[in-house]
Amino acid sequence: MTVPETILVASHNAGKIAEITELFTPLGVKVTSAAELGLPEPAEEGDTFEANAATKALAAARASGLPALSDDSGLVVDALDGAPGVYTADWATLEDGSRDFQVAMQKVEDALQARGVTDPDKRTGRFVSVLCLAQPDGDVTFFRGEAPGRLVWPPRGDLGFGYDPVFQPDGHERTFGEMPSEEKHGWKPGDAEALSHRARAFKKFAEDCLGLTRA
Repeated sequence: MTVPETILVASHNAGKIAEITELFTPLGVKVTSAAELGLPEPAEEGDTFEANAATKALAAARASGLPALSDDSGLVVDALDGAPGVYTADWATLEDGSRDFQVAMQKVEDALQARGVTDPDKRTGRFVSVLCLAQPDGDVTFFRGEAPGRLVWPPRGDLGFGYDPVFQPDGHERTFGEMPSEEKHGWKPGDAEALSHRARAFKKFAEDCLGLTRA
């Protein structure tokens, strides 16, 4: 696959669209999104990140006739048996259908406290991102990235989105919520490593599908 002039990001999530757009910027690729094109949001009923990513990418590709790249991601907390996992966004959903991640972060902390998980060494987890590239003919390819770390409390930082303020990646003293975007997910061709889960998945996508050389 050659580097396209434009790619469709199968998402209505402004934070995800912004991060993926920034990842494509060094490649000179213009990004449009399902939200920008007014495409409907499909119901996500899968029990894996891969299943939900495929649902979103295939719906956008078939509706637009364009190759579509989706992301399904979430927070996996070891002491909570992998929760919230694929239900990460659901933990933030309020009765009126809106989402409040302050509420979601509190739910995670309450669940950890209910299990007596206060030792920082026991509050381990990881962010997972699965990108799915779907073609209008139904062909799909997956790229998985994971960022290990631990959960902190109280939340720190007001950058990023979602659960970023309570997630401190391994090897760092700051949370994702305290990191500027170029530090959190600022991978570009030639960089040997990527930090965030989404940047790690995107690195695999860029190298495998766009023919970029591995560093």
